[in-house]
Amino acid sequence: MSDQPQNEGNDIAAELRELGKNIKDALRSAWESEERQKLQQEVQEGLSELGNFLNQAADDLKSTQTGQTIQADIDDLKERWRTGEVENKVRSEILDALQTANRELQRVIQSKRPPEDQNKP
Repeated sequence: MSDQPQNEGNDIAAELRELGKNIKDALRSAWESEERQKLQQEVQEGLSELGNFLNQAADDLKSTQTGQTIQADIDDLKERWRTGEVENKVRSEILDALQTANRELQRVIQSKRPPEDQNKP
């Protein structure tokens, strides 16, 4: 009778190995499938067409007043980036977000403590 738990353990290990092998084979089969290859081709073609469309739209937009305004805004952003203004603003906002997250986590941790431990830092 003492062999039964050990044999069951071996059976479990063998079944887990078999499951791993089957998952690996299923993933390989799906990756190599004709459907996946067709989907990949469709996605590549779609992205290529999208890129062409966006390039054409950008070229069309450049000649309009709106496009020129956008270009001026982009140039302004580049200048603010170059001078560090944008970097400082981003750093400040990230710091504020992190501080808020830490305060909220501390509040949650504090609320989960037993009442006798709630006054401890």
